[in-house]
Amino acid sequence: MHSDFSLVSVIIPAYNAEVFIGRTLESVISQTYKNLEIIVVDDGSQDRTASIVESFMEIDSRIVLFKQANAGVAAARNLAIAKSSGEFIAPIDADDIWYPEKIEKQVQCLLASHPNVGLVYNWSVLLDEKDVILGQYEPQHYFKFLTAEGNAYPALLYMNIVGNASVPLIRRSCFEKVGGYNCELKQQNAQGCEDWDIYLRIADFYEYRVVPEFLVGYRQVKGSMSRATKSMAKSFELVITDARQRRLEFPQDTYQQIYNWSASSFFVYLLVNCFECGDYWSTLVWLYKAIQKDYVILLRRSTYQIIAVCALNILGLPIISSIVNLRLRRRHQNKISEPISAPITINEINQRMQKPQKVVTWKPYEKLTWQRWLTILQHCNSTSLLLNSSERQIAYLSSGSLLKKGVN
Repeated sequence: MHSDFSLVSVIIPAYNAEVFIGRTLESVISQTYKNLEIIVVDDGSQDRTASIVESFMEIDSRIVLFKQANAGVAAARNLAIAKSSGEFIAPIDADDIWYPEKIEKQVQCLLASHPNVGLVYNWSVLLDEKDVILGQYEPQHYFKFLTAEGNAYPALLYMNIVGNASVPLIRRSCFEKVGGYNCELKQQNAQGCEDWDIYLRIADFYEYRVVPEFLVGYRQVKGSMSRATKSMAKSFELVITDARQRRLEFPQDTYQQIYNWSASSFFVYLLVNCFECGDYWSTLVWLYKAIQKDYVILLRRSTYQIIAVCALNILGLPIISSIVNLRLRRRHQNKISEPISAPITINEINQRMQKPQKVVTWKPYEKLTWQRWLTILQHCNSTSLLLNSSERQIAYLSSGSLLKKGVN
């Protein structure tokens, strides 16, 4: 069925989500696109998650609730997909929100695209626990570095351009071809990259499109899974290693180069998490690992400020450390621990993206990363997806992929 009223299945895994699940459901039922079924899977919650969902079921018949013993986010998403019947699948985590036109604009994009387009993504803003938008959003960064379409596989190896699990709209046929979310990561204490993994597997066979607008609010919560750095690092390694086994047509030196860039960037993400939590020893450990993979981080002034803050705190000089840290925060006002100086709405951010942009003179770090991104885009254009080919399917199934093992 292809029409303006294609059914979209919204899937929401929820574990002890009583604080935010109400706001998440409000954002879903307020979508301008109305032909939705909303499937919530309570993954063994021990709080009021289920009762809150049931209260929403009384006012919106599109919402259904399933319960399972705690089995992890991948298993919860897979159960929701199995219970769904929509042509398109729209995941959202139980603490994130969608802005009103998110689904409508993504459906329009997919329906206007060739059937070999399997996934549409958009951009996200960061939210604090009170829904205040965090950080600053520079058009140049998003249009240049977070916009890759067509064969997005090399870009996805480099970084998770989709951003988070609440962003994509995915054709059901994608899951029928590559399977569901990987449940084995939880069994190996390696949760965190389940969404990145499924995006890579979909990109094996399908093209990507982007709606260049901010349509998702991605919640930053202290103590959330994204702060479990050891588990995240293991998850990253398993997912990227599996991806390497599936794409043997990539020259190995090219893959190793992309992997090193990707790993270093991911370790930087982990060190920022540790730094924000005040775990200064772990910050330095992840910084060392990042430098091992790629020296480019040494071109950033903030690297040395972070080292100074960590060293001063470890040496028991917190007062001096706080002064250095204050200067670091002022210089980088897009840090996720603080909101931007004046509240801003999502509409204002999206309108800013449409205005003509000033030419920015880049420093060495920005120039080098831009050159690398151009290299990645060249690989996107030069590598073949082998869409619908038996050769690709045989290679995929025979790769020994851990992803086909843990899918429910």
